[in-house]
Amino acid sequence: MEAGEIGGALVFILAAAAAVAAAVSVGAVDFSRPLTAGAPFDFQAAVSWLIGILDGTSSAAADVDGAWVAVRAGVIAPVLQVAVWACMVMSVMLVVEAVYNSVISLGVKAIGWRPEWRFKWKPLDSADEEKGTAHFPMVLVQIPMYNELEVYKLSIAAACELQWPKDRIVIQVLDDSTDPFIKNLVELECEHWVNKGVNIKYATRTSRKGFKAGALKKGMECDYAWQSEYIAIFDADFQPEPDFLLQTVPFLLHNPEVALVQARWSFVNDTTSLLTRVQKMFYDYHFKVEQEAGSATFAFFSFNGTAGVWRTGAIRDAGGWKDRTTVEDMDLAVRATLKGWKFVYVGDVRVKSELPSTYKAYCRQQFRWSSGGANLFRKMAKDVLFAKFYMLYSFFFVRRVVAPTAACILYNVIIPISVTIPELYLPVWGVAYIPMVLTVVTAIRHPKNLHILPFWILFESVMTLHRMRAAMTGLLELEGFNQWIVTKKVGNDLEDTEVPLLQKTRKRLRDRVNLPEIGFSVFLFLCASYNLVFHGKTSYYLYMYLQGLAFLLLGFNFTGNCSCYQ
Repeated sequence: MEAGEIGGALVFILAAAAAVAAAVSVGAVDFSRPLTAGAPFDFQAAVSWLIGILDGTSSAAADVDGAWVAVRAGVIAPVLQVAVWACMVMSVMLVVEAVYNSVISLGVKAIGWRPEWRFKWKPLDSADEEKGTAHFPMVLVQIPMYNELEVYKLSIAAACELQWPKDRIVIQVLDDSTDPFIKNLVELECEHWVNKGVNIKYATRTSRKGFKAGALKKGMECDYAWQSEYIAIFDADFQPEPDFLLQTVPFLLHNPEVALVQARWSFVNDTTSLLTRVQKMFYDYHFKVEQEAGSATFAFFSFNGTAGVWRTGAIRDAGGWKDRTTVEDMDLAVRATLKGWKFVYVGDVRVKSELPSTYKAYCRQQFRWSSGGANLFRKMAKDVLFAKFYMLYSFFFVRRVVAPTAACILYNVIIPISVTIPELYLPVWGVAYIPMVLTVVTAIRHPKNLHILPFWILFESVMTLHRMRAAMTGLLELEGFNQWIVTKKVGNDLEDTEVPLLQKTRKRLRDRVNLPEIGFSVFLFLCASYNLVFHGKTSYYLYMYLQGLAFLLLGFNFTGNCSCYQ
């Protein structure tokens, strides 16, 4: 049994125990009047016993209730109150960060700001026969992949069709595949493009040490790699437009202080299901707000690991690729920034890619990113503190640690428990106004997706559980903090039906259900029901029922592959 499943079971047990204890504490349940052991079953006696439990009329019930109230008011409430105010502080930090980025993003859109206002950009003249191709810099295009059966043809074809002089570009396929059948297909595809006159290299390794970072590092050891002035990187499911290099490389060519040009992601399957729709909202906020605001204010923003072009000298100056975390892209970007290099984000240049099509695939992807980011924060906090305080506070601490922790603890734990502890004070501005502001600043750049917003809120409530667990795993270097599971691809544009798929394996029960989500759903349903019956001054039950339903549906994987939302 996995640690996550054990955690889910423990949460379920604790939730049930808390619900029973809370019911006993208010006199809703009284177990001091049991049926006589060994007596014949009497229906009327059973009914009378049940009524006695529910009305809590016995003296024993009053004693238990008094003891519980004393412990609740003297111990539990003060401890939780400290947690509440800690969450309030983190929520304020988060809302300030979100509002600042959104204001910058809206300002950028209002004035029509473009990177060309700050960085020189001049198109390369490919029609001048006298100049030839010598004025075009050498570009290396790297495509790391691992058992990418469904998409390998798409990425290789897109890279080979880039508009750039054939003698000034090298396509490098870094294949870490462990399946010999897939390796053979990828190599044959490379040979196919070699026969078409494309300068494409097929490279493999004997081990997957370092995962993607190890593959990129190995690829740069080739002589032709160091002879290339710039390196474009595309994951196996990314398909750049033919003019990608013509749009991005001039920023590097005319601005020697620029190390990276990052493009925006677009998606071929963003309307396939409700799952992909809510994912698109998450990524749109990241690119439209976080990346755009960072670029426009000349503050730090990270490399996204793909759909970007690096200056080879900047990679070398920053110390090259390192495999100490699962976010090698962020690691390199931080080290390059500390060396004084600048980045450019070009939101108008988009590269097609694929969103995870299943809930588990998305959770694994988010776990890797959240855990890796938190672990990198642990490793580089001291280096960043004195050089780039903004980077340490905003990019690492607020976004990687505070955001998932505050959201998960406050909305998934404290608020549900608070319905059983009337002594606990929850400020309305913290539990109502701040979430409202965060929702508005998130939705303001997505007017076309307002009808998806309620689903996105509930989905993100579930995801905070995974992101907080991942952040704590990376921050404390717990088991699995450096684990890399490649996100499964579908290959939506794949029309070649002659390529056989790998044999499907039979799914086990734990692959068909998600026990932590189911455990949390039971906990939320119990708290919501308690609040409905004994609501007192608070009425959170409606939200908790919806929240519990979201956990339950995702616990049984009731989303991901449904195409009814197309």
